[in-house]
Amino acid sequence: MQVLAVETSTEACSVALYIDGETYERFEIAPREHTKLILPMIDSLMAEAELKPEQLDGLAFSRGPGSFTGVRISTGIIQGIALGADLPVVPVSTLAAIAHHYLKNSTSNCAFTAMDARMGEIFWGVYQKNQQGYAELIGKEAVTLAENIIFPQLQGMGIGSGWGEYPEQLTNCIGQLLQGIEAEHLPRASAIVDLGVMGFNNNQAVAVEKAMPVYLRNKVAKKESER
Repeated sequence: MQVLAVETSTEACSVALYIDGETYERFEIAPREHTKLILPMIDSLMAEAELKPEQLDGLAFSRGPGSFTGVRISTGIIQGIALGADLPVVPVSTLAAIAHHYLKNSTSNCAFTAMDARMGEIFWGVYQKNQQGYAELIGKEAVTLAENIIFPQLQGMGIGSGWGEYPEQLTNCIGQLLQGIEAEHLPRASAIVDLGVMGFNNNQAVAVEKAMPVYLRNKVAKKESER
């Protein structure tokens, strides 16, 4: 199987290519540079593998939550490639990607995943490592105040930028279930492609017209009366 994945929902910009069990990745932290970097990253990775889009089995992308602009970039890029090459797509949660990358490379089995959502809120999701080694959502993803999180009675690590912004509120909620905090984790296309391949194997691929972003929040700025 050959799958291309892109991730642009935060300050990190990355592309990954999965070829029969091996993953190749381009990753760079470059705020506000995604539109300049993403296509050259794709071109160089595909050229290195001597592949054309038509030779791929499918695509995966970070469908959000995250930066509105960043999520639109990854969605638009993948929709364009999918339309041009007539490829199926697996949309992957950004929160799931953060959790999967962490759980894949650690001994922990649970990740309390929080991304800074601005406006005093976080994007929140709790993930557990399943028997196949993939991050599996427990409950629902949400956009919420840090002090209003919902979580299962499981021990786990706090990961993601939300823990850097609201460590006290989140720690007070989770208490002794919290094993530690690693706030620096960002989503990566290598995790998107892992979860994308799993999605293809589980018949979760969709046609391009159904490959849509998930923002969790519908508004991007507070009204003057809300500030």
